Amino acid sequence: MNNDRFYHNVIVAGFGGQGVLAIGNLLAYAAMKEGRQVTFLPTYGVEMRGGTANCTVVISSREIGSPIVQRPHAVISMNLPSLLKYGPRVLPKGLLLVNSSLIDLKEFSCNDVELLAIPVNDIAIQNKNPKLANMIALGAFIEKTKWVEMSSLFESLEKVFDERHHALIPSNIKAIQIGVEYAQKSFTPTPTLPRPGGGNR
Repeated sequence: MNNDRFYHNVIVAGFGGQGVLAIGNLLAYAAMKEGRQVTFLPTYGVEMRGGTANCTVVISSREIGSPIVQRPHAVISMNLPSLLKYGPRVLPKGLLLVNSSLIDLKEFSCNDVELLAIPVNDIAIQNKNPKLANMIALGAFIEKTKWVEMSSLFESLEKVFDERHHALIPSNIKAIQIGVEYAQKSFTPTPTLPRPGGGNR
């Protein structure tokens, strides 16, 4: 994490109510705790819940010129419309994390990127907390990319969650850990993302 040319970005997308902005917010806070330069750019659809939502997070060791990313290093896609919109933009050898609970992979082909298909909704339901599918996705993503330390992520929960929701932090940590374990069991831990400093900014 001490590479002075560290530069990565991700687009997180889905529909309102899936917690995609919480994923981006937590990632951004964790990176800031580690001394990175960070931008967080959320975009809302017409309706908060049921409409579309996405955010772009850029993490760098240097000043960031723009929060807008056309060709991301990674995309976390929580539903099919977001996959169809943002999946084709991922840089070659980039990372595409797909919520296979809601997405039929036959709908999309990606020969030049690494695909992580994780049934996050199903896993969340199996663990009796269907609202935490987004945290499972985040845990798997961080385990795969190693962009931030897990300890930084856990410490950021108090910043992202309103104080009245702090009682839910332990369950969110558990969901993140479940995502980590799923990634460890299912995928190689070595990321194939573009080298730090590379890629379209």
